[in-house]
Amino acid sequence: MAFLAAVGVEITQSEFDEADFVEFARRLRQQLAVLRELLYSDDFGAGPVTIGAETELHLVDDLQRPIGVNRQVLADCQNQNLTLEVDRFNVEINAPPHALAGAPFGKLRRDLEMTLADLQRAAAAHQARAVSIGILPTLRMEDFNSGALTDNHRYRALSAGIRRIRHENFTVEIDGRQSLRAQCPDVVFEGANTSFQLHLRVAASEFAAAYNAAQIATGIVLAVAGNSPFFLDHDLWDETRIALFRQAVDDRTSQGAPADASQDWRPARVSFGHGWVRRGAFELFAEAVRMHEPLIPVLAEDRQQDAGAPALSELRLHEGTIWRWNRAVYDPIDNGHLRIEMRSLPSGPTVVDMMANAAFLIGLSLDLRGEVEELLHSMTFGHARRNFYESARHGLGAQLLWPSSSAASPGLQPAPQLIEAMLPRAERGLRQAGVDVAECSQNLGVIANRLASGQTGAVWQRAAWQRLQARGERQSLAQMLGCYIERSAAGGAVHSWSLP
Repeated sequence: MAFLAAVGVEITQSEFDEADFVEFARRLRQQLAVLRELLYSDDFGAGPVTIGAETELHLVDDLQRPIGVNRQVLADCQNQNLTLEVDRFNVEINAPPHALAGAPFGKLRRDLEMTLADLQRAAAAHQARAVSIGILPTLRMEDFNSGALTDNHRYRALSAGIRRIRHENFTVEIDGRQSLRAQCPDVVFEGANTSFQLHLRVAASEFAAAYNAAQIATGIVLAVAGNSPFFLDHDLWDETRIALFRQAVDDRTSQGAPADASQDWRPARVSFGHGWVRRGAFELFAEAVRMHEPLIPVLAEDRQQDAGAPALSELRLHEGTIWRWNRAVYDPIDNGHLRIEMRSLPSGPTVVDMMANAAFLIGLSLDLRGEVEELLHSMTFGHARRNFYESARHGLGAQLLWPSSSAASPGLQPAPQLIEAMLPRAERGLRQAGVDVAECSQNLGVIANRLASGQTGAVWQRAAWQRLQARGERQSLAQMLGCYIERSAAGGAVHSWSLP
């Protein structure tokens, strides 16, 4: 979830009274006005383009089942790049940012691999292992009991905040290759989702074009990155996280009908968005304040940072509880700046695969930015949103919309065909940003090989599971996950993995 990872507010309570909510809402409106003035000042956010990354992981035992020892493992590990996540079997790695020019993906890869090695050593002392995968396929309903939530104020406050608005159990309904309906009384379903998130620093004056380009690029890249086909013994979407996350933290009530049917007029806290950004990042922050009730009204002393940028603590805290798949982030560090947090990619299968996904998404977003105005005249926001969910559901089997020179435009293209056409554009975007030639060819080459093989993480998981089932393996999902863990530990990109 990467919940509030960058917010310098210590959450030391999980219960609040109505006066806290009233004061918090007042501060949100006040800080929104401060942010508006700040974003439109000439000198705000100046600095080099950087990228950072976060990846979430599951902890499993020797039977490939989740094991709730995240606190103990992190206490032993003592690595500042590690943090707790929403359920007791989740942890997160936060890699520091690097300049985009040069060899950023190699640096991020080393950061993640070194921290992951520390994590694995600490986990082994607790008979556990960390797994980088979008959804753990061996999860069962009993794993989502009331004790699954990580025991700290942050997650208890999040759970209480959503339940304060919702007043009913969380219902998940997903129609995929199979259909699933499940309920739990808390937000613990969110712990099933583990993602790989990217942070791209952008200038305030370029934010609208960069953000809209990222929205368009995301629906293409996700088709070749799927790694989450299973949840609760059901074969669902290639990237089931997208459907599950939306419902796992939904504060809308069903009132006796499916949430999307009865209250679709209320914006979901997890969404692709509501339209193109027209002028800048302020629009997204304003939407967050005006469309969504506060969940965690922690009142902070809003002091100036050393460099002079206001902390805007309540606004950043509130924005951290609205999970757009591409999210605007204000950070007061370095005299204040903006980032686009790209949240749609799954964790795994390997660090090599994640770096390849990162290079493709960032490179394509940068290249599309140059023609985004023309694209917005050729594609509606609904077209981009449709591409996103089509890719999440069908992966490389998706049919995606893309502008064409003839009517009617946009037209449908098979995802592999469109991805192949976009790879040179992603390379151009990276090269123009100063990324080394070797970095571009190495990482985008992984995507090209994955495309040629047709084997994403989701494709491999299904094929391995089906082969083990055909052999009569009674615990075929656990056996599949064991094979996945072995291959992931070896480090080779998923396109090269053999079937068991």
